[in-house]
Amino acid sequence: MVNASNTAKPSPRVAVLIPCYQEERTVRKVVIDFRRELPDAEIYVYDNNSTDRTAEEARNAGAIVRKEKRQGKGYVVASMLEQVDADIYVLVDGDDTYHAPSVKRLIAALVAEEADMMVASRLSASDDKSFRRFHQFGNQLVCRAINLIFRSNIRDIFSGYRAMTKELAKSVPVVARGYDVETELTLQTLYRRHVIKEITAPYGLRPEGSTSKLRTVPDVLKVLLRMFLLFISYKPLTLFGVAAIVAFLCALVSGYTPVREYIDFRYVYSVPRAILAAALMTVSALSAAVGIILHSVNFRLLEVEKIVAKQASTQVHSDT
Repeated sequence: MVNASNTAKPSPRVAVLIPCYQEERTVRKVVIDFRRELPDAEIYVYDNNSTDRTAEEARNAGAIVRKEKRQGKGYVVASMLEQVDADIYVLVDGDDTYHAPSVKRLIAALVAEEADMMVASRLSASDDKSFRRFHQFGNQLVCRAINLIFRSNIRDIFSGYRAMTKELAKSVPVVARGYDVETELTLQTLYRRHVIKEITAPYGLRPEGSTSKLRTVPDVLKVLLRMFLLFISYKPLTLFGVAAIVAFLCALVSGYTPVREYIDFRYVYSVPRAILAAALMTVSALSAAVGIILHSVNFRLLEVEKIVAKQASTQVHSDT
């Protein structure tokens, strides 16, 4: 008879990753709170060139402190996912606005293999004063665009509180530099057809004396630009297909009068409209062609990525 205790699946190794810049007032509490919720987890604080006592406070609280010289949250997250080895990664900001007890729900869904990435959605459970109005508007705008294109159901793309599996963490490239890293993580995950699910978690006000590094208008504009560039890279058929359809419809509108004139009088009087219609029709054809070509290239690259990942996994299993 096989002993059930010997066949039980071992507990996953959990790493809590906390990117920090000038968070001396809050980082200690964040580390202590997550240590209380996950006593067996390794807690890493990556100091991004802070000039205050952030690193010292984190170290005194029992965290493993590392430094990222390149300024920007995107660089920090990229280094974390590259350097830390674990089965489950919990990413959370060091500003003490996220609800530490919710981490167990995030991890439980990953352990149950219900998702590859879990996100703590802040919007439904947040204090009214926790969000700037324009920041919330920008969040909803970006979410709607992503949900439309990827047929997903994302409610809070800017949440800095999420958990992911090792497979996802090691397969998703992070090239964002700043606070658009959450957007990139989401888009990269959806593009690779991993499963993202959300839970609602409380989101509180920053403690007194702690200031936000976000600049609402510039950050939203950066995110929108980043999203546009990522759509060109990962959803070219959708983007250029829409452009082709719009140009085609405009060509029909512009060309109606010249065509009607030629049918009635065998002569085109509205020459500028005819030229515009021909130009728009050319733009439509070129946009459609570019979208199809880029889509085919992306499909082949995704196939190559899957093959490489499969070969690497096979090699690891053979070595062990």
